[in-house]
Amino acid sequence: MTTPACLSTRMKFSTRLPLLLAALAATTAVAFAAAPVLPGWAFPSQTPGGTRGPRGTPDDGGPKRVPGSDVALTRAQITGRGAPVADWHPADHPPMPDIVGKPKTEQNLLSCGYCHLPTGAGRPENSSLAGLTPGYITQQVLAFKNGERPGSDARRGPQTNMIAVAKAVTPEELAQAAAYFASLKPAKFITVVETETAPKTYVVGNILAKLPDGGTEPVGNRIIEVPDELERFELRDARTPYTAYVPPGSLKKGAELVAGGGAGKTIVCGICHGADMHGLGDVPRLAGRSPSYLMRQLYDMKNGARTTLNSALMKAVVAGLTEEDMMNIAAYLASLPP
Repeated sequence: MTTPACLSTRMKFSTRLPLLLAALAATTAVAFAAAPVLPGWAFPSQTPGGTRGPRGTPDDGGPKRVPGSDVALTRAQITGRGAPVADWHPADHPPMPDIVGKPKTEQNLLSCGYCHLPTGAGRPENSSLAGLTPGYITQQVLAFKNGERPGSDARRGPQTNMIAVAKAVTPEELAQAAAYFASLKPAKFITVVETETAPKTYVVGNILAKLPDGGTEPVGNRIIEVPDELERFELRDARTPYTAYVPPGSLKKGAELVAGGGAGKTIVCGICHGADMHGLGDVPRLAGRSPSYLMRQLYDMKNGARTTLNSALMKAVVAGLTEEDMMNIAAYLASLPP
């Protein structure tokens, strides 16, 4: 039997329910409005409405080869899970320690060399490590482990893979990997081209690739960084060449910001990173690195997704920069010799 007290409670709830729902909707709307809209060209796996084509080039199961190498491997041999790193050019680097060349199969984790490649060249979806100091590499791995580098998009596969590896790696393995990558000499595989138009692209994994059917579109305020040969990229050839299509005038604007601070917009980068952008001590090299990677780091620092001590210092440097400013800086730095 329904008592008067129960009826009163129901009446109060029924009159308050619309108010509660309205408040929830308003709170949700504010939360969505506050979430930053990521620059899709730098975070292509989350490009809103991005054209998604096939996974990439088809696999016929047969042995594959890449230019300048006598090695033959099938796609199944370069999956990274349970297989050694695809080493197409073993003469390009010294012997790899196990943490770099072999996956941690018992934990289903990738090796360092799978993502960053045996030469430390890296790819647009991650970081070039060649020639960085052991101290800097160690700092960043610990930052991933300690939650200081969650990234502006925590769903990105490279981000979650790096965090998992950082949490599992032992101090000895980290020291070996850091010393190995620090011993390597960085090479340049990115050509930066100023242009009004860029190839039409689609999302393949965590990068942009040229549409197989071709076509161009306005580059706009974007950097379109693509592998020149998609199959070489998918085969994880460390010598894969890339082209970064950037807006006309972006290199000059980027140079003015990097070398002169953009009339007070920011601080001259060479104070910490060296006049040639090759780094100073444990402050990293910026020259010749992937512009997509550089943009993500500037974006993460500006929006608080990197919280290490050095990142806190960088936050003041990027505070006055617009997204276009950061794009211009990334384009200019990518154009420099590493």
